[in-house]
Amino acid sequence: MDATAPPGDEGGSVRPAAFVQSLERGLAVIRAFDAEHTQLTLSEVARQTGLTRAAARRFLLTLVELGYVRFDGRLFALRPRVLELGYAYLSGLSLPEVARPHMEQLAADLHESCSLSVLDGEEIVYVARVPTKRIMTVAINLGTRFPAHATSMGRVLLASRPENERERYLQTAQLAALTRFTVTDPDRLRRALEETRAQGWALVDQELEEGLRSIAVPVRDGDGAVLAAMNISASARHSTPEAVRDELLPPLRAAAREIELDLRRSPG
Repeated sequence: MDATAPPGDEGGSVRPAAFVQSLERGLAVIRAFDAEHTQLTLSEVARQTGLTRAAARRFLLTLVELGYVRFDGRLFALRPRVLELGYAYLSGLSLPEVARPHMEQLAADLHESCSLSVLDGEEIVYVARVPTKRIMTVAINLGTRFPAHATSMGRVLLASRPENERERYLQTAQLAALTRFTVTDPDRLRRALEETRAQGWALVDQELEEGLRSIAVPVRDGDGAVLAAMNISASARHSTPEAVRDELLPPLRAAAREIELDLRRSPG
C-alpha cells in the first residue's frame, strides 16, 4: 500500500480522470477526528489516515490557516468552523423543518427523546433531534453518526434499500460489536432486516449502548420512497421491549404519517 494513500485506497481501484486525490486526503484528515479522538498529535493523524507525517502536517497546517483546525503546539483539534462544511446540506433539507414540530409534540407527549436520521454509507446521520433526558453516554447533535447495523433507524433505512444493495452491505460492512447484544452475524442481520421490511418498524434492544432501547419507523415521500427514519429512545431500566412496542410504536407511526402529509402539502 502506498504510504501516502488514505484508508481504503489500496491502489487497485481506478479513479476517474477528474478525481482530485489531494482533496480526498484533506477530507480524510478532517474525518480522523471524532467523538473518541477530539485531539490528535501529528503522528496520530498520520497513522489514522495512512498519510506520511510530512503530508499530514501540510494538510493540518493548511486547515489551521483556513480556520478549520486549531493547534496548541502539540495537539490538533477541529474548530467550530468545520460545521460550515455540513451546514449547507442540513439547511437545504426541508424534511427536518417539516418534521420538527411533530417531533417536539411527540417527545412532549411521551417524555422520551425523538430523532430523525438519514443513511450515509454504513452509517446513519442525525438531521433532527428533540431530546428530553440524557440516557446515552454520548451526546447526540445534528450530524452525529452511528453504525447503521446497531441502530433502530439504521435497520429501517437499510431495510428500505433494494435487495441487491442490502446484500452488498451485508457482504462488505464492518459489523462491529458495540455491546454484548449487538448483532454482528450477517445472516442474523439479514433476517432482522427482512423482518423490519415486512412489519414496517424496527426495535433495537441495547445494541448501540447497554441500557438503551429504541424503536423506529420510516418517513416516506409522496411516492412511497423512504426519505428518513424517525425513532423514540427509552431506558431499558424503565421499559421492556414489549412496552416500547406497545406504548411507543402507535404514536410514533401516527407522527410519521403527519410528517408525510405535511411534506406532500409543502410547496418545496
